[in-house]
Amino acid sequence: MTVIEEKELKKKPKSSNSFAQKELDKAEAQFDEFDKQIKDMTLDRMNKAPKQDVEPQTKMAQVDIEKSKEIYLKPKKTFGPGINPKTGEREKFNEKFRDEWNHAKEYVQFIAEHRECPGDTIQGIWTKPFPGTNCEEWDVPTNKPIWGPRYLAEQIKRASYHILKMEENQTAARDSMGHYYGKMAVDQTVQRLDAMPVSTRKSIFMGSF
Repeated sequence: MTVIEEKELKKKPKSSNSFAQKELDKAEAQFDEFDKQIKDMTLDRMNKAPKQDVEPQTKMAQVDIEKSKEIYLKPKKTFGPGINPKTGEREKFNEKFRDEWNHAKEYVQFIAEHRECPGDTIQGIWTKPFPGTNCEEWDVPTNKPIWGPRYLAEQIKRASYHILKMEENQTAARDSMGHYYGKMAVDQTVQRLDAMPVSTRKSIFMGSF
């Protein structure tokens, strides 16, 4: 593709009809406002959105949990700390975080759930808790008690996304093309994957220190 052709593709579509052109300009202005609102949303604001209420998929009696087979997970792939391209040196672990790392790598018993595909194994989830530690890929069975490092359970617990909505209120903005309606807001947080301690007596993670 030539530079001229690329510039032509980036040009706004123009209409010979003045009314249609006004509608195009209005749609573009509303899209720009929508885009600005999305960019202005901070992660803190998104995380304050209420979580969607979902019933746990796995319901096991404590006696059945205690009789279940002990499953200990190991990463399917492991890569060592990376190389800094600027210095050529291998990434080093900061010893200030040694206690946090020792806590994060302790094995805990938990039950993982795939909220979007119930019963499916959680495949290809990557972890790298701290700079200077290994990068690991895991396949995690769901709906049964398993043992894995605390940082893996917490990584699964963080797998969520936000649903946005357009508030049905009219803003004060108005120009020659008319009023602009709506303002973006976070409606709710949806848990895509989840991990729950099998027993708080045996396994404490996800902020419960």
